[in-house]
Amino acid sequence: MHKKDKRLPKVVIIGAGMTGLLMIIKLREAGIKDIVVLEKKDRIGGTWRENTYPGVACDIPAHMYTYSFEPNPEWSHRFAHGDEIQAYFEHVADKYELRKFIRFNEAVTSCHYDVDPQQPGKWILQTAKGETLVADFVISATGILHHPAKPDIPGLESFQGAQFHTAEWDHSVSLQDKNIGVIGTGSTAAQVIPELVKVAKKVSVFQRTAQWIVYLPNKDYSDKVQQRWRKRPSLMYRLRRWYTFGVEQTFSKAVIGKKLPHLLVNLWCRLYLWLAIKDPSLRAKLKPDYRVGCKRLIANTTFYPAIQQANAELVTEAIERVEPEGIRTRDGRLHPLDVLVLSTGFHPFNFMRPMDLRGKNGVSIDARWGRKVQAYRSLLIPEFPNFFLMLGPNTPIGNFSVIAMSEVQADYVLKLIGKWQDREFDEVTASETAFQQFNAYLKAGMKGTVWLGGCQSWYLDADGDPAMWPYTWQQWVEEMAEPDMRDLVVN
Repeated sequence: MHKKDKRLPKVVIIGAGMTGLLMIIKLREAGIKDIVVLEKKDRIGGTWRENTYPGVACDIPAHMYTYSFEPNPEWSHRFAHGDEIQAYFEHVADKYELRKFIRFNEAVTSCHYDVDPQQPGKWILQTAKGETLVADFVISATGILHHPAKPDIPGLESFQGAQFHTAEWDHSVSLQDKNIGVIGTGSTAAQVIPELVKVAKKVSVFQRTAQWIVYLPNKDYSDKVQQRWRKRPSLMYRLRRWYTFGVEQTFSKAVIGKKLPHLLVNLWCRLYLWLAIKDPSLRAKLKPDYRVGCKRLIANTTFYPAIQQANAELVTEAIERVEPEGIRTRDGRLHPLDVLVLSTGFHPFNFMRPMDLRGKNGVSIDARWGRKVQAYRSLLIPEFPNFFLMLGPNTPIGNFSVIAMSEVQADYVLKLIGKWQDREFDEVTASETAFQQFNAYLKAGMKGTVWLGGCQSWYLDADGDPAMWPYTWQQWVEEMAEPDMRDLVVN
């Protein structure tokens, strides 16, 4: 078949965050130019556009958290600050001329698969601006943690002070010499609390569940080091390989139950808690009662010092209700507050919802998923042909770089689109049998993992099953290397 015989698809990407930008680049490399990205907000960036709270940073080493083809010599710390990460993606968008493909402030309201007996099916998308788009392929790059979860606490709306979620930080609110309450002690809280302690009169931290913290110093990178990287990019690639190897061999293997890595990480976390917290009673409150790694490990060196400051208090008594003046705990004590910060995470299983997504025969994504959010290879959903869910359920999120995951998935997607271009099929999706077998394979692998180690976390779905990858990173990469066409339905 001559190159001119290749079909050129129309592709719509939903979301202009890290994955959406990557997909534009990869599609263009494949010679595909008919690309539209629909972004609900006014600029790129996704997670790093949304999260601007004090102390926001990535908990993956910065040189791991870059596209493999675009190293960044401008990182100033081992764990990059949020504004630097946003600047990196802005740089990528400019360098690769990606903005011309993006339609900003245009959320997708509906996405329906339309079947015409006379020609291949198409996706019909409606946007909040009343526009209609037609596509051969839809790539959902909406990300995972982008719908803030608010706690269900009586009286929350009655609070008379300033109140906001960490993902909706109100920078107009002065924090200087204020009584600030923080609900939550996860990764975000561990970053923001030390910054609040620096300026507040008092910070009251309301802890429901203690968290395991691993000591990983946030090394500064000097101008001299950055200049060296500019002159010798190979040094950055070497750092990327080193960090990737280290994370893969320790944290990634520890969470899936590999004994030696888990033993080492377990000792690492416990020793840090013992050495960093001087007061035995406070140490006891901060010590989790579940296995290390059951919840996402927090890489941090500032939380333990901050929570021991004179103007910080760890509150472990359960919250009874929120009152206009503050929070009342079940022991009857009122904690007076001027500002209330909700560091209560996200709804991790929303993905592209609340979009009205419907596949073949009008089946809705809500009906397809019901209580169980699943996909084949984290990407394909039966009855939703030519639709790819990037970073879908059971992508090996854990303590690894989502950029690396998106790059692996992007190559898989491009191989399927390439087969469509070569007219091997008009539509492709996973078979129901392969879908069921793949998810049974996942469930069988969960038995030895730490995610079943006695905690409640955002990794778990409504049935208590982890929406994670229970095998090694390398195994995932190998299994994603080529689409197994025996598992797929093509027409």
